[in-house]
Amino acid sequence: MKDVIIVGAGPIGLACGINAIEQKLDYKIIEKGVLVNSLYHYPDKMTFFSTSEKLEIGGVPFVSHNHKPTRQEALEYYRRVAMKFELDLNFYEEILEIKKVTDHFEVKTTKATYQSKYVVISSGFYDIANKLNVPGEDLPKIKHYYNDAHPYFRQKVAVIGAQNSAVDVALECWRKGAEVTLIHRGAEIASRVKYWVRPDIENRIKEGSIKAYFNSRVTEIAEDSLTIEQEGKPITIPNDFVLAMTGYQPNFSFLEKCGVILQREHAMKPIYNPDTMESNVPGLYLAGVIVGGMETAKWFIENSRVHAEVIMKEIAEKI
Repeated sequence: MKDVIIVGAGPIGLACGINAIEQKLDYKIIEKGVLVNSLYHYPDKMTFFSTSEKLEIGGVPFVSHNHKPTRQEALEYYRRVAMKFELDLNFYEEILEIKKVTDHFEVKTTKATYQSKYVVISSGFYDIANKLNVPGEDLPKIKHYYNDAHPYFRQKVAVIGAQNSAVDVALECWRKGAEVTLIHRGAEIASRVKYWVRPDIENRIKEGSIKAYFNSRVTEIAEDSLTIEQEGKPITIPNDFVLAMTGYQPNFSFLEKCGVILQREHAMKPIYNPDTMESNVPGLYLAGVIVGGMETAKWFIENSRVHAEVIMKEIAEKI
């Protein structure tokens, strides 16, 4: 029987494993995809908002070529961290069920069933996209994930949203030859957009290179068009692709299946003790962005790394 099973091999899951080693706990990290699966699926040319030192875990220095590291640099860094600590990692193994059995947990996966005294869920939020819930959203031309601008050369592309991801996508697609329209519910570009990017998108909108509809929402998507509503008025525009950068959410159904109570009146935040990170299920801990519910912009690697230390110290004291 393991002392603790950690669900998710993102940066915080890795930090949990490192702290488990420091506390001399018998642990295993189980990941349904690849190492730092969410980061791997970020756009190829993505640059982090955080500086490299704020992404560090385990006291391992993160050296990047520029002040803001790239996705490729982050993947290399976390691979090296995993190798340095010889972390016990299982990849391509999905958790099907976490069941409390008297004084321990039974963790059933697609490959095996494990027994563990404690469980930490650090599964992030990047796997489930926030839907638009409009007619036509299931068309193949709708993309909730973005990788590269090349497929959109000389295509009419609607980018939905005005946070960092949407702005980056709009600018890159425009620079690679797409005809870009930005659609946003708010009155302006989001305040949290990277300070070195904000003037760029605002100038492109001002000069007319990128068309923008603010105070607008998508109401219908068709094969060759897109309909939005702006101040009560419907507007239909020609469209080839829709890149819906509307954000993502944790796997709430999985949390509830594990017995975690979600506060629907408070952005679906799970019940947990902020001093120990233990959920309402005794022995089941939560780490990383997952504790923010729908408020996925509240927690980052830099301010949730401490969760790993808190949790493993708590578990070690109990054992």
